[in-house]
Amino acid sequence: MAIKIKIPRVKGFRGSLKSPFLRAGLAAFLIVCIVLFGVFSYYYIKYQKIVEQRMSGQIFANTAKIYAQPRSVRIGQKADPREVSNYLRHAGYTEAGEQGKSKLGVYRVLKDAIEIKPGVESYYNAEGAVIRVKDGLVEKIASLGDAGDNLSAYELEPQLVTGLFDGQARSKRRLVKYDDIPKVMVDAVTSIEDRRFFHHSGVNYWRLMQAAWVDLRQGGNRQGGSTITMQVARGFFLSPEKKLKRKLTEILISIELEQRFSKKQIFELYANQVDMGQRGSFTITGFGEAAQAYFSKDLKDITLPEAALLAALVQRPSYLSPYRHPERAQDRRNLVLDAMVETGSITRAQADAAKATPLKLAPQNVEASDAPYFVDLIREQLVNKYSEEDLNSEGFRIYTTLDPTLQQVAAQAVDTGLKEVDAQVKKLRTKKVKVGKNKFETKVVPGPIPQVALVALDPHTGEVLALVGGRNYGFSQLNHAVAKRPTGSIFKPFVYAAAVNNAVTNEQPIFTPSSLVDDSPTAFINGDDVYTPRNYKEEYHGQVTAQFALAHSLNNATVKVAEMVGYDKVANLAKIAGITSVRATPAMALGSYDATPMEMASAYTIFSNNGERIMPIMISSVRDANGDIIDNYQAQKTQVLDPRVAYVITDMLQGVINNGTAAGPAGVRARKFTAPAAGKTGSSHDGWFAGFTSNLLCIVWVGYDDYSDIHLSGSAIALPIWTEFMKRAVDLPNYSDVKPFAPPQGVVELTLDKATNQIATPACPDDYTTAFIDGTQPTQTCEQTAHGNVFQRIFGIEPKATPTPPASNTVGNPGTVSQQPAGNPQNQAETPDSEKKKKGFWGRIFGGSKDENKDDNKGIKPAATPSPGKDRPH
Repeated sequence: MAIKIKIPRVKGFRGSLKSPFLRAGLAAFLIVCIVLFGVFSYYYIKYQKIVEQRMSGQIFANTAKIYAQPRSVRIGQKADPREVSNYLRHAGYTEAGEQGKSKLGVYRVLKDAIEIKPGVESYYNAEGAVIRVKDGLVEKIASLGDAGDNLSAYELEPQLVTGLFDGQARSKRRLVKYDDIPKVMVDAVTSIEDRRFFHHSGVNYWRLMQAAWVDLRQGGNRQGGSTITMQVARGFFLSPEKKLKRKLTEILISIELEQRFSKKQIFELYANQVDMGQRGSFTITGFGEAAQAYFSKDLKDITLPEAALLAALVQRPSYLSPYRHPERAQDRRNLVLDAMVETGSITRAQADAAKATPLKLAPQNVEASDAPYFVDLIREQLVNKYSEEDLNSEGFRIYTTLDPTLQQVAAQAVDTGLKEVDAQVKKLRTKKVKVGKNKFETKVVPGPIPQVALVALDPHTGEVLALVGGRNYGFSQLNHAVAKRPTGSIFKPFVYAAAVNNAVTNEQPIFTPSSLVDDSPTAFINGDDVYTPRNYKEEYHGQVTAQFALAHSLNNATVKVAEMVGYDKVANLAKIAGITSVRATPAMALGSYDATPMEMASAYTIFSNNGERIMPIMISSVRDANGDIIDNYQAQKTQVLDPRVAYVITDMLQGVINNGTAAGPAGVRARKFTAPAAGKTGSSHDGWFAGFTSNLLCIVWVGYDDYSDIHLSGSAIALPIWTEFMKRAVDLPNYSDVKPFAPPQGVVELTLDKATNQIATPACPDDYTTAFIDGTQPTQTCEQTAHGNVFQRIFGIEPKATPTPPASNTVGNPGTVSQQPAGNPQNQAETPDSEKKKKGFWGRIFGGSKDENKDDNKGIKPAATPSPGKDRPH
């Protein structure tokens, strides 16, 4: 029996379609849908083209890379295979057997040894080597070449310092591949920023709606709801403003990105463009640069707590800065760790252990790691020869002379020394201010901030090894290492060098370190001008030796030496040495003309390098992305002084450190720097110290940007920084082998009696040692010259008059120089003893007056603040 089912009709449905209101509504709905679809299609196609155009070429602008100088390992040097392996990893090498073999090279750590094999893109074309270590010292270096020769030294791959930044953007980035990003970093970021990143199609609609609901309830635009893909879309194509239109555009671009790229590629884009804070005046962009900035590590080497901190900073890098706000940063880091537990990335035990780890940050010293003032000079030098676009787009490699370890030492020394400078400046500015009747308050008068420059170079090659151009690069990018300032008394050695050079050119008068100079107040006539220099604290010493005059930086004596030798000769020598602004005037002798610390470093190489001036060099090689040489750089050298003259001045400058203006309770030796060294203090408006050892030359300048007088001597403010730097430097293996200065052939060193300036004997114990160009030294002893023997003194028999050698020439007022040719007694003047009144019998037995042998070479008591307008010697 068939069963029929009757489906009832819905009455009124067709009829309802006849309703004009419903039909109008449906039509309006369709029209809206078509319009929306058209708008969507228009913008979809529009942004598809934008994404295609932006992502079709090179996504991130390439940058030229700046490398430090190679590190040398020598036989007998301290070494640790693990430390060397860390250095090589930082330089870009990979360990043997590690996935993703580096084209720069590979290494393998062995028992008490390390094997190194440079790659095809290495700085070197040389064979590899095995470095063997025993008891912490390099025992043997064997080449991996066919011959297997033993080597005395081996140079390691230069380390990357930084990328050559875009001059306008001032941002730094180290590009990383997804495979270079450790899993712990990916897990940390996705746990806190976008847990469903690997599962959604670019937009997390549910999270977006939640964020919108929170914004509606609380008011404002507090919740973003953006996925990692949406953050990439915003970072590449949009502004950070929070508006509905921008959010819709963000969604469209995100869909486009998801269709074009894989999840790994999108995360790689994100990892290279996320803002990670500020370092100095540069923006830290990407996780690669952030790992270096915050931990001084490669990204692939970071630990769980470090990865969590980087992921934490993504939200608000400035607000969460671990340097300025460590508590905020730590709280956010711990929140990331908890999120990683919730997603199953780590266990609760791992999270708790990571939370217990303190923030271990790299020192916040941009100078120590990035050398920004050095890099600025490199950039200026390069863009004069290459276009910036070519440098960056071709990925050039710039190999420099910078020693990163010595740069760290320089930055630390400046940081330590400036604390002492600031304390002295504060003391000077602390005044009692009247605030009412018989009421006073102690206040610190405001004023400019002291600035600093430090230039360190190899005195034999001219390579700039370290450079600090200011106290804070983020505060001021003015590079004081190349800013011109009056040189003060660090110019004086050039005056004495011009005078000593007379012995080489056979000009009169012959001048030596023991020549007598009149240190008395004098007015010097220069055309229509009258120049009246004054000594520090207006202390004058009468007749003193040239060595004493330079060691104690006596102003009047130095100008008299310049007048004697000729202002034009001094100026010519200075110009050849690189101090080009000088003019032949009396004021020149005291350093009244300008030069930069870099220029003075170059000028001082004539003393430290056997009379040869070396132009500073900062770039050793420019290469392409494959390591092929494009350009090599060599230092320019000019012979300025005879090596004998250079050594004599160096010997005199040792006296500055050992018993002159750089000596005393706050001097170089008192600060426990004991290596053989020569140097000169200087003061004008600023403080200077120029000094060198056998293997390192360093110039330090301290002063104000507004050119006002700092009212402190170079020995008080520049010397402490120089000494701190040198102390730290000689502790480094490459600079520890400091040797005494070796005299060249044709130089003799003698110990002289202070009273007579003749060769000292045991009968004349008050003596000093100095160097002479052979043929200009004294030939008589102090006994022969002034004392005679006991029978002569008893019976009144005058000792035979002996010639006064050139070492005793007197430089006084104009026209009073005693010019005595060496080795010609007949032409030499009678000794002062022959003119003295003869003593009586008892006087000859028991000696003369108590002042007869009084030492003229008294020390100067330095004052903290010189009187206004006085030329300071220190």
